[in-house]
Amino acid sequence: MMRFSWLRPMAWVGFGVAMLWSGLGLAWADKAYVPERGQLGKDVIWIPTPKGLIDKMLAAAKVTSSDRLFDLGAGDGIIAITAAKEFGAQSVGIEYNPQMADYARRMVQEAGVGDKVRIITGDIFKEDFTSATVVTLYLLPDLNMRLRPTLLRMKPGTRVVSHAFTMGDWEPDEHVVHESARGYLWVVPASVEGEWMLTGMEGGPARLNFQQVLQKIGGTITRGSSSMHLLGARLLGEELNFQFMTPDREVHRFNGKVSGPQITGMVTSSGGLITPVQARKR
Repeated sequence: MMRFSWLRPMAWVGFGVAMLWSGLGLAWADKAYVPERGQLGKDVIWIPTPKGLIDKMLAAAKVTSSDRLFDLGAGDGIIAITAAKEFGAQSVGIEYNPQMADYARRMVQEAGVGDKVRIITGDIFKEDFTSATVVTLYLLPDLNMRLRPTLLRMKPGTRVVSHAFTMGDWEPDEHVVHESARGYLWVVPASVEGEWMLTGMEGGPARLNFQQVLQKIGGTITRGSSSMHLLGARLLGEELNFQFMTPDREVHRFNGKVSGPQITGMVTSSGGLITPVQARKR
């Protein structure tokens, strides 16, 4: 019995040493991992977005310290890191490959933005990113189209920026170019389809009727028996702009904001008279 009681602690010491070396080996292996350009991923191959294009994409999206950015398919984390370090945003990267996600976390720490950037090991089609005010991605067109319904349900005004690939018939609101690389910006549009009652203008209320396909809109304004087409109607996120002509042939310009079932803004006459107005969905 004494012999076994002496051997038992020695065995535990040996086991502990083996585990220590094993842990050191794993840590070394993790540190040694460096992604390779063109390596296969879950649905894509990894090609890093050029830093110059990242800067232009984030600038086009007007990223600030008040934003929460999600990078879908974060790769090495460079977009999330740049958004935090150079634009002040809180950033979350979602990366499916565990080794790549660990590598991105190392890059986050090396960049000194651990308080602003979080890397999630997960599936972009399962993780919830709907709290984002900015979404960035570099995915193939079919993946963009799978994400599109979720993106369009997000809060109006959310900015979506993609490297290289588009969103089908959802035309980008802006293009950016860096050398041979191209990026696209969309702003999630508010919903204005239907009839609204506009009040505040001299002469009494008017009826607005909008037709909408994604961010493209058109429509009419009607007062009494007189109906005129809206001119130059444009919807960018929550920002709504159009012109209309009154029966006396005077052109008026509307600039305002959509907030759920209400639109608020200003009507400016050709003579410079500014009138605050509002409209409610009927």
